[in-house]
Amino acid sequence: MSVEFKDYYATLGVPRNAGEDDIKNAFRKLARKYHPDVAKDKKAGEEKFKEINEAHEVLSDPQKRSRYDELGPNWKEGAAYQRPPGRQPGANYSSRTGQAQDFHFGGTGFSDFFEQVFGRGATSGFSSYGDGMDGRFGQSPVAARGSDIEADILVTLDEVSKGSLREISLQGEDPSSGQPINHRFKVRIPAGVHEGQLIRGTGKGGMGFGEGSPGDLYLRVRIAAHPDFRVRGADLYYDLDLTPWEGVLGTKIKIPTFEGQLNVRIPPGTNNGQKLRIPSHGLPQGKGKNKGDLYVTVDVRLPKTVNDEERALWEQLGKISAFRPRKISSP
Repeated sequence: MSVEFKDYYATLGVPRNAGEDDIKNAFRKLARKYHPDVAKDKKAGEEKFKEINEAHEVLSDPQKRSRYDELGPNWKEGAAYQRPPGRQPGANYSSRTGQAQDFHFGGTGFSDFFEQVFGRGATSGFSSYGDGMDGRFGQSPVAARGSDIEADILVTLDEVSKGSLREISLQGEDPSSGQPINHRFKVRIPAGVHEGQLIRGTGKGGMGFGEGSPGDLYLRVRIAAHPDFRVRGADLYYDLDLTPWEGVLGTKIKIPTFEGQLNVRIPPGTNNGQKLRIPSHGLPQGKGKNKGDLYVTVDVRLPKTVNDEERALWEQLGKISAFRPRKISSP
């Protein structure tokens, strides 16, 4: 199966010399538009959302971006592309022959291009007959366990919060006959999964030889970036923009959570950069019922331009206000 090069800059709609802020802003704009919860066409929005997350995953990471820029569209022929020693990228080994087999995944949220260049590919997963011999008589084994396979799976924060059932497809090759095979099965993503966690699909790996049992599939969780929230462990961080008068006078504002809208009271005198902690409104912590916290970080925004009436009011405030944030030192 051919693997198509992915133009991540085109996906986010940014030039190749785009800065970190340009990439972040482009991702947030597109992610809000195509998020499955808000997209008019949920199926199309979900696919586009995955493409945007994959592009952001690479371009927001300096090391991945540098490698991606070095590879270019001719990534398979480029000198900068270094295949993992001893095997093809994203490939698995046959327990019978020791020959590489390519596995292609669907439903993991990552393209084959990402898996081959930036993913973990598959583990060798040899059975005790990994060299194709039984070790005693130099004969092919009657049965050999199939190889274990490992791949990344992109998990959204909504799935982390509530759990989900994901359909996965795995295309490979029957080690006995050499015929192509295509497995479709469902994998349960439990609420509270975390970055790097392995989800095991028992018997969903490479096919065994003869009467050998199949190997296992290990899906390594990668948390998808979200346009509104940042994640630290089980805690969520949300940036809240305020007007100057909201910071001074206080207000009540609705913010999004994965359980619906939440009314948050902003106390009077809230300063720029101040964090408000909302207990137990973060992500589930593993299998337990406890949740992390939600931290609202305040960003008091100033208008770049004002009309004549607004300017007069600001000037009047400046004259009558007793607030003096700076201490005047004697010369």
